[in-house]
Amino acid sequence: MKIAFHDVYIHPLPPDHRFPMVKYELIPQQLLREGVITAEDIFTPEPVEEEVILLTHTREYWKKLRDQELSYREQRSIGFVQSPLLTQREITIAQGTIDISSHALENGLGFNVAGGTHHAFADKGEGFCLLNDIGVAANYLLDKQKISQALVIDLDVHQGNGTAAIFENNASVYTFSMHGAHNYPFHKERSDWDVPLPDGITDGAYLQQLRTALPILVNKVRPDIVYYLSGVDILETDKLGKLKITPDGCLERDRLVFDALKRHDIPVAVVMGGGYSPRVKDVVDAHCKTFSAGIDIYGQ
Repeated sequence: MKIAFHDVYIHPLPPDHRFPMVKYELIPQQLLREGVITAEDIFTPEPVEEEVILLTHTREYWKKLRDQELSYREQRSIGFVQSPLLTQREITIAQGTIDISSHALENGLGFNVAGGTHHAFADKGEGFCLLNDIGVAANYLLDKQKISQALVIDLDVHQGNGTAAIFENNASVYTFSMHGAHNYPFHKERSDWDVPLPDGITDGAYLQQLRTALPILVNKVRPDIVYYLSGVDILETDKLGKLKITPDGCLERDRLVFDALKRHDIPVAVVMGGGYSPRVKDVVDAHCKTFSAGIDIYGQ
């Protein structure tokens, strides 16, 4: 098992931004306490190399991030005030997703405690996302000819608009996004397959849509690797989600994904995505159940 843990923290942040960041420290602590993982399973990635970033992001945009040259308007769109530490964190997350991808190809399964920065486009950031870690990782594997086909299963409550745009004209990466129809981003990009969900959808209808989609995806795409964005902002307790999915429903979602992929021996790299329930315990518990489900089903 490989679990990328990022000990790069951003201070100072406004109080409403610090809250969602806390989970990245608490998730590995809880997994260790529960005996789901051991300390040997955890590693801290190095920063991703510039030439790898440029496989996905434009040189002009990367220069703005690297040299702290984002405009005020660009920073507002991202939601963070730029800082060298914030950029350092993003490039470390991106390398973490590359590392867990390589591990998944060899061993079936890898997790990034962070990641899922799916609102970052090739030439801009949005929605607290500066670099698109799935984009960077998938393009790295394609460039190194480690894979010929990837599938993104994005089950965050928000559409993976940046990921969809990055791979819009790239048949080697198939993008699937099942998300709130009336949630951010309000202008949706076109994924290869989008499943917009009504506000207030409950477990039964949600899981049925996913059960229908998964075998179609696996048989149609036949991927060498899957990137699973397992956001827990689908929970009914989430202050931004607008859906009515219970913790049991969220866990069943994870199990459906892992079961479908394991049945076909498809490697999966898992990134966390969003989670904004008022109680951080609800967020951490749901994320930890994703880890437990994957490890249980993949037998690691």
